[in-house]
Amino acid sequence: MGTDVNVQPGHGKAGRQPTRQFLDTLSGHDDPGMFGRMFPTLEPLAVDDGPLHELADAMKDPVPGDPAGNNANVPAGFTYLGQFVDHDITLDLTSFGDKEADPMAVENFRTPALDLDSVYGLGPDGSRHLYARNSASDNGKTPGPKLLIGKTVNVDSITGDHRNDLPRSPEGFALIGDHRNDENLLVAQTHLAMLKFHNKVCDQLAASGKPPGEIFEEARRIVTWHYQWIVLHDFVERITEKGLVAKILEQGRRFYRFKKTPYMPVEFSAAVYRLGHSMVRQVYSHNRIFTPGPGGLTPATLDLLFRFTGLSGGIIGDLAPNPIQPPLPLPVLSSNWIIDWRRFYAVLPSNPPGVALNSSRKIDPFVVPQLHTLPGDGGSLPFRNLKRGVLLGLPSGQDVAKAMKIKNPLTPAEISKGSDGAVAKKHGLHEHTPLWYYILKEAEQRGSGERLGPVGATLLAEVFVGLVHGDHQSYLWVKGKNWKPTLPSQVPGEFTMADLLRFVGDISPIDGISTV
Repeated sequence: MGTDVNVQPGHGKAGRQPTRQFLDTLSGHDDPGMFGRMFPTLEPLAVDDGPLHELADAMKDPVPGDPAGNNANVPAGFTYLGQFVDHDITLDLTSFGDKEADPMAVENFRTPALDLDSVYGLGPDGSRHLYARNSASDNGKTPGPKLLIGKTVNVDSITGDHRNDLPRSPEGFALIGDHRNDENLLVAQTHLAMLKFHNKVCDQLAASGKPPGEIFEEARRIVTWHYQWIVLHDFVERITEKGLVAKILEQGRRFYRFKKTPYMPVEFSAAVYRLGHSMVRQVYSHNRIFTPGPGGLTPATLDLLFRFTGLSGGIIGDLAPNPIQPPLPLPVLSSNWIIDWRRFYAVLPSNPPGVALNSSRKIDPFVVPQLHTLPGDGGSLPFRNLKRGVLLGLPSGQDVAKAMKIKNPLTPAEISKGSDGAVAKKHGLHEHTPLWYYILKEAEQRGSGERLGPVGATLLAEVFVGLVHGDHQSYLWVKGKNWKPTLPSQVPGEFTMADLLRFVGDISPIDGISTV
């Protein structure tokens, strides 16, 4: 399925990754390195391209705007928090063409840990371009402790000193620790929220009398630990089940095991964690200007959210009444594209009339049409996912469920349900099912599309718990499972993404709402 490539030295921890053949010789429980398998003895599932194409086509959401396909339990912001998290634990600079030729021959420059290295880089000394000047000492010659924040350009009636863009070079490139977080506007604004979160903690520490030289490291620890808590308890448990993380911490990880160093399981990266592709909406209510609601100029389509970025679209700002054909591209975001967080997380007990909270789409086998025709001749994302699973030698969902001793795995009849299931059955994939499709079908059949089923939930939760526990700087390693968040929150001892946004105090800048 790919050409043999040796592990190349000279990249530190992020060496050239092994081929499938090399990977097959490793047991994930023996610290294989950056990549490994949780189920190294299971046979790979081989499927030809023809059936994969047919199944991928059947996974197109026929009614992407139908409210019946919404997941009211998961606000849409979590789709892009999930993407931000993905960028925090993996970085693959290999072109898709190279992945097709050799899917394991990728460069992974990201540590498999929830340590926010995508935000902090190498710190103020190693990544000076990410940090603001320290005006408190040295006449502004040293960087930090705060991170750089970008300003927006005022358009129309949206005026003021808005600092609601990523910091950018004169050409519009984002000056951030991971360029992919400027891929679409929603993940970019999520990254911005993390920058502001760090800076707000710095302000709090300075006000408490913390010596200037100690603020950065303390702020990074506080921010990272609260972020880890959000991922485990607000994100993972929201799409699995409440209490699952505590259960795993109490009983131990059964499938994601390592001796000392966490690794990235291919079953997770190429199947389980691609659940987010089914959660993407085709249209969002972004703010009062870019919304399908009353008074909006135009809906915030997925296309526009990619176009108005420095990485994907190259059009950052917009001075024109028509946002689709701006006559003057700008190197910074225009003020009319600043996010209204009330529309992406439940930061209020209830939103006022006209402010719609976007739900994510259900976790099921259906993916919005735009992801079936990726720009730049990128093809179909569902097909790419299915094909990558074959190239990586992933086992079938049934074999994974059997290895996990799941009491009630999906039956062939359950997998055959629906128009997509009929295509799976046509090719025998209802009995030997690609793992990614099995995870989505399991969520549909066992979780009503609101949460993952037993295979997906267990593997997702175990990997994230392991990534945090295996990080010797994490709260689980330093303080143990009884540590609780310390920052202000709606529920003492908890901390959610909504709490983070309330703490930052930048809820909807274009509406003049900074706090709740």
